[in-house]
Amino acid sequence: MLTDTGAITITDKARDKAHALMAEAGICAPEYFVRVGVKGGGCSGLTYQLDFDNEPQPGDMEFGVEGLKVVCDMKSFLYLCGTELDFSDGLNGKGFNFINPNASRTCGCGESFAV
Repeated sequence: MLTDTGAITITDKARDKAHALMAEAGICAPEYFVRVGVKGGGCSGLTYQLDFDNEPQPGDMEFGVEGLKVVCDMKSFLYLCGTELDFSDGLNGKGFNFINPNASRTCGCGESFAV
């Protein structure tokens, strides 16, 4: 896991799940990465975005761990600085989770937040 201050990090479990999903989708080319971001919406004001991409944009911030690159646009990085991406497959919910130290509140579903 990256330890740079302010970096977006990813847990081993999230990394392994992202690799598995990419393999299931037939995405095995090294130019693909996980793009995280933020857009307006949701019950708390801002919504997390997570997708696979292969087209870097000018100003993108890049982070990586063990063969998985995570990319974030600069505007979203202002909201996601220091965030950890995790994956849960437990009884209380299944999916990717953003553990965001900048969020002042989150909605019940955990998909939107406010700063």
